[in-house]
Amino acid sequence: MARYRILSLDGGGIRGLLSVVILQELEKKVPDWLSRVDLIAGTSTGGIIALGLAHGLTLAELRLLYYDKGPIIFKDTLWDNLRDLFGLIGAEYGTENLSRELENLLQRTKLKELNQKVLISAFDMYDPEQQIWKPKFFHNYNGEDSDGDEEAYKVALYTSAAPTYFPWVDRFIDGGVVASNPSMVALTQTQDERNELSNFRDESRPKIEELRLLSIGTGMVPYHIEGENRDWGYLQWVKWGKKKPIIDIVLQGVAGVADYQCQQLLGKDRYRRISPALTRPIGMDDWQERDELVRIAEKDVDLSEVTAWLENSWMN
Repeated sequence: MARYRILSLDGGGIRGLLSVVILQELEKKVPDWLSRVDLIAGTSTGGIIALGLAHGLTLAELRLLYYDKGPIIFKDTLWDNLRDLFGLIGAEYGTENLSRELENLLQRTKLKELNQKVLISAFDMYDPEQQIWKPKFFHNYNGEDSDGDEEAYKVALYTSAAPTYFPWVDRFIDGGVVASNPSMVALTQTQDERNELSNFRDESRPKIEELRLLSIGTGMVPYHIEGENRDWGYLQWVKWGKKKPIIDIVLQGVAGVADYQCQQLLGKDRYRRISPALTRPIGMDDWQERDELVRIAEKDVDLSEVTAWLENSWMN
């Protein structure tokens, strides 16, 4: 039976380092499994990883992006805090450093020039034709709605413009508000009859039983708020101590929904997800936790079940 293989990568800011190291560990155990991927889907930090892999970057290069450049990308100063009233009237970080690092990695490559098919989620704050805001899924499939002429580094900026963390880029914000886990979006993209699926076969789309989907999360953060019957307003939902409840709920909640849907549609033979439980909260901008993220991926995550699945269901 033919296989159409999808790699899906969640959002999560600096926790993308966890995803990259998990991918490295899987590559050690099952060499060349990544070379068989037909579609890489990503949101936010996962979108950056997806575009980097499709551009031909190695996992080692992507690991350095997070480990070495994280402190630069999430650089904050007292002047910035004063200017935006500590995040009340402006994003916590600018996009200048992130934009520079992404352009250095991806150059001015267009989506249609990438080595693999990609699907990258974002949210369009203003569609001038329909005059609405709506999800936007950038892809380089053939078809009338292809985004092949978009520059990869720009799409990486769009998908990672997380509300409150970074300002909008052009008119786009982070795709995590609608698809922090893009697994289900990727699955449905393969069923679009308008799009030619490269290197699969002459028919336009694979059957469900031919799909294999590996979903990589950025860790289950142990966020919770104790108590019952809270009467919250705008301020509490946006900021509660160090937490941003409405942002974290949306990101983790949407990821859980996609996981449930993929489990029901594909079953264990065709679908696996890795998103290890973290022992303490690690925020999207907590670059100081780099060593902890690496340690978790290398020491704490049990990959035996996924390794067996890759060998039996992905490679064969």
